[in-house]
Amino acid sequence: MEKIRVGVIGLGSIAHIAELPALSEIPEAQIVAAFDRSPEALEKAAAKYNIETLHTDFNEFMKIEMDCAFVMTPKTLHTPFVTALLEKGIDVFCEKPIAQSLKEGKMMVELAKKHNRIFMIGFNRRYAPVYQKAKEAFAGRTPDVFLAQKSRNGSEYHATLENAIHMVDLMRWFCGEPVTVEAHSQYTDIDKETTCTAQITFDTGAIGILVANRGAGQWIEKAEIYGGGQTAIVNAPDYVTVVKPDYEETVSMTPLALGWARVQDKMGFCQEVQHFIECVKTRTQPITNAEDAFKTHELMNRILLAAGLPGMDE
Repeated sequence: MEKIRVGVIGLGSIAHIAELPALSEIPEAQIVAAFDRSPEALEKAAAKYNIETLHTDFNEFMKIEMDCAFVMTPKTLHTPFVTALLEKGIDVFCEKPIAQSLKEGKMMVELAKKHNRIFMIGFNRRYAPVYQKAKEAFAGRTPDVFLAQKSRNGSEYHATLENAIHMVDLMRWFCGEPVTVEAHSQYTDIDKETTCTAQITFDTGAIGILVANRGAGQWIEKAEIYGGGQTAIVNAPDYVTVVKPDYEETVSMTPLALGWARVQDKMGFCQEVQHFIECVKTRTQPITNAEDAFKTHELMNRILLAAGLPGMDE
């Protein structure tokens, strides 16, 4: 069997939680090169995963023949790495957000089209079993309301863009394209907001409501989806409840992998990596291809600006 030659850029926590474990379980994928500026990070990854070559020099990394690469660096570094890969004719999986700015994101989308490359963004929630089950419950129908809650303890630089963007992408997936956006925020430091709320109307008639807070006691992610005589309630990543007038069913993700389900299984990380490798093999567009994902970033930018927060071009 001919292997898909994979390169990885960035070996931080997300790489060890998501992409590296997933890649190690795909027989047709071989990690031929890894790049990180930290020798310690490279050694840690090499000790656990079958990586052929290790590089602290990006130019040396780029000399290795590869079919595709995963960019898992902080968002501030996405643009130079993704650009270099696309220009060399390498398919790219990039963690969200696509870039710090819409201008950079649009440039990379156009570059992928120019070079006819697969370019996928890591919106893993679309691949998570709980959200896929909720999507199936609506059987192609548009909900009336999508209420998304994404909260955790401790803020960070441009926190809403970094984390709540997952929920914004889910709303687009369920509800369509945005028409109007109203939003509000709370902050002491405008670059490290504690709260962002938004109400969005979509071209399908659906209404989306986002509540994102960084002063919560613990991490919590929930979605409540209503319409057409039914409800889907997602308590990510473990449970989804589908409610109809005559019955209610709760599905647990515990039975996944015969009861040994890991966070990368339940959150859709393994599924998205498998999907990307399959798209590289078959030359088909991913579900979360960069061109579609860019629309989520445009909506995210509208929310940030409406909330009085720095937008993606500030």
